[in-house]
Amino acid sequence: MAESIQSLDQLSTIKPVAAEAPKYVQKIDKQGRAYATGKRKDAVARVWIKPGSGKIVINDRVIETYFARPVLRMLIQQPLTTASRSSQYDVICTVSGGGLSGQAGAVRHGISKALTYFEPDLRTVLKRGGFLTRDSRVVERKKYGKAKARRSFQFSKR
Repeated sequence: MAESIQSLDQLSTIKPVAAEAPKYVQKIDKQGRAYATGKRKDAVARVWIKPGSGKIVINDRVIETYFARPVLRMLIQQPLTTASRSSQYDVICTVSGGGLSGQAGAVRHGISKALTYFEPDLRTVLKRGGFLTRDSRVVERKKYGKAKARRSFQFSKR
């Protein structure tokens, strides 16, 4: 505090200190890959991205065999198509936990984070699409005295 303010009129003369935008740097390992972890529900995906032809391998299987449903395959490829990098990167990932839908969401989240580590300029595009936000919705736990998390047992007057 170099100077003190005596009245409200002097408040308008002070210039605010502009906050600098954070600089994001490229995070690549020795093999030239970017690594990120994606999560969704109970599923956790470890994703590696490297320059290539656009091949996606999940748990040592091709995406078409691991995710048979086209909706899940489209969900996984959303960050790559939004950033228009669908045929520029090879994706290798291991995913565990949860069901297929949660695993697809975890892989999508991991791909998005790995893309920002490889190319920090893509962060604004992916952030605007909502791909970098971790979907924090998880299954509510079962409570005692209830059939499920909130469902009560059937009531009968007899």
